[in-house]
Amino acid sequence: MGLLSQGSPLSWEETKRHADHVRRHGILQFLHIYHAVKDRHKDVLKWGDEVEYMLVSFDHENKKVRLVLSGEEVLETLQEKGERTNPNHPTLWRPEYGSYMIEGTPGQPYGGTMSEFNTVEDNMRKRRKEATSLLGENQALCTITSFPRLGCPGFTLPEFKPSPVEGGASKSLFFPDEAINKHPRFSTLTRNIRHRRGEKVVINVPIFKDKNTPSPFIEAFPEDEEAAKASKPDHIYMDAMGFGMGNCCLQVTFQACSISEARYLYDQLATICPIVMALSAASPFYRGYVSDIDCRWGVISASVDDRTREERGLEPLKNNNYRISKSRYDSIDSYLSECGEKYNDIDLTIDKEIYEQLLQEGIDRLLAQHVAHLFIRDPLTLFEEKIHLDDANESDHFENIQSTNWQTMRFKPPPPNSDIGWRVEFRPMEVQLTDFENSAYVVFVVLLTRVILSYKLDFLIPLSKVDENMKVAQKRDAVLQGMFYFRKDICKGGTTMVDGYSKAQNSTEQAVEEYTLMSIDTIINGKEAVFPGLIPILNSYLENMEVDVDTRCSILNYLKLIKKRASGELMTVARWMREFIANHPDYKQDSVITDEMNYSLILKCNQIANELCECPELLGPALRKVKYSGSKTDSSN
Repeated sequence: MGLLSQGSPLSWEETKRHADHVRRHGILQFLHIYHAVKDRHKDVLKWGDEVEYMLVSFDHENKKVRLVLSGEEVLETLQEKGERTNPNHPTLWRPEYGSYMIEGTPGQPYGGTMSEFNTVEDNMRKRRKEATSLLGENQALCTITSFPRLGCPGFTLPEFKPSPVEGGASKSLFFPDEAINKHPRFSTLTRNIRHRRGEKVVINVPIFKDKNTPSPFIEAFPEDEEAAKASKPDHIYMDAMGFGMGNCCLQVTFQACSISEARYLYDQLATICPIVMALSAASPFYRGYVSDIDCRWGVISASVDDRTREERGLEPLKNNNYRISKSRYDSIDSYLSECGEKYNDIDLTIDKEIYEQLLQEGIDRLLAQHVAHLFIRDPLTLFEEKIHLDDANESDHFENIQSTNWQTMRFKPPPPNSDIGWRVEFRPMEVQLTDFENSAYVVFVVLLTRVILSYKLDFLIPLSKVDENMKVAQKRDAVLQGMFYFRKDICKGGTTMVDGYSKAQNSTEQAVEEYTLMSIDTIINGKEAVFPGLIPILNSYLENMEVDVDTRCSILNYLKLIKKRASGELMTVARWMREFIANHPDYKQDSVITDEMNYSLILKCNQIANELCECPELLGPALRKVKYSGSKTDSSN
């Protein structure tokens, strides 16, 4: 999760005093990197995935499942046995926000050959097995996006109570500070977001109105005036960074061959973000309730929203410089490539001095405004030992701002003095229950980048429409019910490569006619005379490539999962979870998830993840049987 500096963290007031220093030197660091590598070409296409995991413990006797606060110890052992012992170890492990979380990546990035697609799932299996081997009895490693009873009494092991009054990082009514990773970055981020904002973060998620759900649904917080004021009727109220950053996701980073290719990929993939987010929907439950959303994005966006009342437009500007329309965790605000410029229809707040400085240093207008927009934000964490740096050889101040702008896509300059190239990070996906599913989503996105570059596809639409798509994507059953703005003709040459679909582009066509509302089924699987479909395009690409039989079978299996999720033949994880809870014998149709219901759900998730049971509604017949026992839980209990 971003930059992990070591040292003595500063308070918000101390950090604020150094904010201009960090911004000034962050820009100098960016300029050093840019001028050193702006003309760099022919970097090979490399890529890698990041999977976030939760550690859980099953109490079979009392039918409870809790989050285990041992992430730091597990991580230390994984690193000691892995990368510190062998630099070529096949897995890498990193800390995450929750002390019940860890993040795993492949030890080395994947390369440009098609056969690499056939190694993704195997590496994910290695990660699951490696981490699981360190867990205690009745403990498991779960890839679930949101823990349904996160923030409910007793949700951690060991159990800690929140401290809303006493001095602490979050002052949450529900989320104890002990559930935050012990690395000082995480508690400092939590505290400084709250201090900068001037109040606790406010997260209100609409509750799913079932037959017996109270109407209006109102929670009372008589002993907390701030909560009583912030919570909304018919909403699930949450008040801490942990409710967002304590969720898990699936991300992919690509190295492009040049800066221009990275900018092109950044733009094209930005339009795909809401589509894949809806396809990967996996988080319908929050704080022990059934919600009316399927994705975590808005929750995590609100959980780190450090904007003051002035910046949110609730009070006149007096102590702050800008009105800022979004949280620092949100969708992108501008395209970076020349072909995207005409679709930049969102008002962009920028630091004008930084923008002019970048222009004078030879940075083009589109990249200059992107960086100047990121740098309207303050640094949220700063370490005493990291204030004064060598701008020619370090990039901590640039990364300080860059890594706390958590957007759907991230444009990543190379680290100073490294052989790493220009990269882009694809960030909207929800993590899935199984390694097979996670591999499928990763392979789909990576394969799509190959096709975009090979066929010079154009998915661009006005950025305001992408923002609208992001809102639709988070709604319940968006994959089946939602309609998304999407470009009708995606082939710049005028004709696509898919059999049965040929549509010449009319050069006089108005921008408003370049896109239309489509279902995800149409976007992914195609509809005659409307849109060719991304899966048919990928299949067409595969037919023209030399691919060994095993790899081709794996890829087709992955694409089959995506295809069937898009059509509704298979459920999303979110829909499957909803059905599971709705059919649980203890469910009272009141939107409440009890300890026992949560236990049953997570136990089932763990059994599915370790291939100890079938789940045709979620996976169909596509899941290949590769036997191994990766769980230390006794599934017979």
